[in-house]
Amino acid sequence: MKIGITCYPTYGGSGVVASELGIELAKRGHEVHFISYEVPFKINKYYKNIYFHEVEVIEYPLFKYPPYSLSLSVKMAEVFESAGLDIMHVHYAIPHAASAYLTQRILGKDSNFKFITTLHGTDITIVGNHSSFFKLTEFCIENSNGITCVSNYLKQLTLDTFQINKEINVIYNFVDTSKYKRNKLDKERLNLIKNNELGVIHISNFRPVKKIRNIIEIFCRIRKEINSKLILVGDGPELAYAKEITHKLNLCDKIFFLGRKDNVVPLLNSSNLYLLPSKSESFGVSALEALSCGVPVVGTNVGGLKEVVKHGICGYLYDPDDIDSLTNASINILSNPDLMEKMSYEARKTALKFDTKIIVPQYIEYYKKIINS
Repeated sequence: MKIGITCYPTYGGSGVVASELGIELAKRGHEVHFISYEVPFKINKYYKNIYFHEVEVIEYPLFKYPPYSLSLSVKMAEVFESAGLDIMHVHYAIPHAASAYLTQRILGKDSNFKFITTLHGTDITIVGNHSSFFKLTEFCIENSNGITCVSNYLKQLTLDTFQINKEINVIYNFVDTSKYKRNKLDKERLNLIKNNELGVIHISNFRPVKKIRNIIEIFCRIRKEINSKLILVGDGPELAYAKEITHKLNLCDKIFFLGRKDNVVPLLNSSNLYLLPSKSESFGVSALEALSCGVPVVGTNVGGLKEVVKHGICGYLYDPDDIDSLTNASINILSNPDLMEKMSYEARKTALKFDTKIIVPQYIEYYKKIINS
């Protein structure tokens, strides 16, 4: 098949999943065309069968804000016709599904342009639920040829939020377990966590929903009991505050800000615990990557993370503002080598259920279903 993919190319769950999906599809012999304003950060080397088409946005004094969504529609139409695409797959409802719908109208019914929209979370909970986008989001979902959600939680939330009559399919996020796996040599190579220390890690786009302030508070309590360090990976609006509070707490030798990293496997393999006390997680891609490397997760019980992390088996889940429980759970894992080893084993076992070999074929079959509908 020839598949078009549009996503936000920046650091975030939807962009990661879309990029990884494109890579996996290309490995299976499909031709993948990414359409966005820049190359997705995960597409950081040459891949056979992967092509990138840049959306150029015109600058004109009349436009206070350049009309990216309109330029995206034009580029989608151009690529669909020139590359002979079979299906367009857009990740994140706004504006991508709206642009795809407009493309469909531009090309007309004879073009057989069909598109699938994958909902990832904040496109429903924050952006789509905002009064200025509510009706548009509802319209785009209803008029997509196919709809997928990354968790049962998000599917139900979408149905509860909007008046949707269209069938919604759940296709979980995935991880390449052959890449994300435990390698003890990574810790030695990284040389960030010493042998007498334990590592705690968090990876995100540092938005307020990720509760970075709570993570630092939890770590401050952990280090009173455990000789440990905190690794923070990513960038975003909460980063400046996190650095400021780290400096004020005199923890610059205990908390490390590594910025964006394309390859987080060595970092996960240098860690003993993954913290994800977000306000809500529709799925938790970073948590799944941690589990695949055998790293137990302590996170939020709000949202879809419960479908990935089994409480008391490969981690613990509590209310994101329950600092006491989150801290105690973290200390319980880090101070108990037998429990840590057991949870590490269960973490890897859980991740194998979300392997690319299981999930990606579900997307391929769904493409075929929509194309032939």
